[in-house]
Amino acid sequence: MGIFADQLKNSAADMDGMAAWLDGLDHKTRVEEVRSLGPAAQKRLWILAESSRMTIKDMMPEDTAALKPVRHYGRNTLPVFKHFEKRFCWAPEGAEPAGIWGYNEGSTRSFVGPGYFVCRPTTGSECDIADVVIDYTILPTGKPDTWPDIRPNEKGVSRFVYAGMQDFMRKVSAHVTIGRAYRHGKISNNYFVLCRED
Repeated sequence: MGIFADQLKNSAADMDGMAAWLDGLDHKTRVEEVRSLGPAAQKRLWILAESSRMTIKDMMPEDTAALKPVRHYGRNTLPVFKHFEKRFCWAPEGAEPAGIWGYNEGSTRSFVGPGYFVCRPTTGSECDIADVVIDYTILPTGKPDTWPDIRPNEKGVSRFVYAGMQDFMRKVSAHVTIGRAYRHGKISNNYFVLCRED
């Protein structure tokens, strides 16, 4: 168990202290600490981050060139295939949908598909949950050349994993976010934590 997980387990963490500590780690150590968080720790982190504010620029540095990929290293609360990545890029200027485009990378991609999404600010009642949502109900209209082909999330095996999915995101630190999955508007007990590469 990492220091981060231990602090959350013992209810000793506070958001400001956690953020400062995570910001001070090197990238490799930060990823290791984030990926040490099990289901109970991730649930607690989601609750602690309830009042945190963020924008989509926390997911992708604003000065990153359009279509330049940025990797986020993650761990979810599923019983298997816990480690994964989400890869993000800014949409080109004038492209629709605007914002951030992305997909999921991991050992299950060849089976369940890439799970493309658009990361956008929340609107309306969504804002009661979080400020940012990774929305699988909207597909990008383009991608970096190195990314897999864009496939609908409602077809094949993908529909059991990504169809109707929205991941609401809360900020933990400059690099770290915590997410909770909703499907067809219904809350789930599935959480995941992400650590953005420098």
